[in-house]
Amino acid sequence: MLVLLLGIAASLQQVQTGFLDRSVTVSGTAYRYQVYVPADYASKPSWPAILFLHGAGERGDDGLIQTNVGLGPAIRQKSTRYPAIAVFPQVPRDSQWVGTPGDMAIAALQQTMREFKVDPTRVYLTGLSMGGHGTWYVAYRRPDLFAAIVPICGWVREFAQFRGSVPVVPDADSAAVMPKLAQRLGKVPIWISHGEVDRVVNVNGSREPAAALKAAGADVRYTELLGLDHNSWDATYGSEEFVRWLFAQQRR
Repeated sequence: MLVLLLGIAASLQQVQTGFLDRSVTVSGTAYRYQVYVPADYASKPSWPAILFLHGAGERGDDGLIQTNVGLGPAIRQKSTRYPAIAVFPQVPRDSQWVGTPGDMAIAALQQTMREFKVDPTRVYLTGLSMGGHGTWYVAYRRPDLFAAIVPICGWVREFAQFRGSVPVVPDADSAAVMPKLAQRLGKVPIWISHGEVDRVVNVNGSREPAAALKAAGADVRYTELLGLDHNSWDATYGSEEFVRWLFAQQRR
């Protein structure tokens, strides 16, 4: 009987793996998101976590399509490259990763950290295009959460296509934006990447913060992918060098 009870208890403790449906409620509204849990989740006492912010094309409320571009395909292609729990929130249509959606992304991450065995010193933030901008925005407000951030083809200053967004750096005149950004994020390891001939988000959106961070002595890497247009994320997430760097970062 004891063996039977132990077997039942063990089965109840089994955790689903793969891409899982979840939802989080912020300010009375429920938002659907996905969590990726590695197949060998039970084999380790704790795991790194990655919060991924998608681009404008994946906005909606299905809670699914945000896993189809960027980090999700990289995981599906070679799951062993990303030994981590990954969180995929989704921005509503006509929204950006600022204000409540930014808060929702953090809430989804924190809910995941409570549900799964996450190492709080190895939590990473990354995003592409609109999500690259969101990476700067979220990191600026919560630099204490992340061991490293990876903005891909993003921007810090207001971008014409997304005019009217909440500024990454609040209450700063034009000359103060980059110095304040560098001061706020100067102790967070950062890897910025952007396509050299990006026709959607001008490469200066990454060159300028990279230069400001370097001038301030921050721990920053900048990769400009020669000949690449807007899709610089597949090359970044598929890079073994990048993956080694990412998982070596640990918040003190």
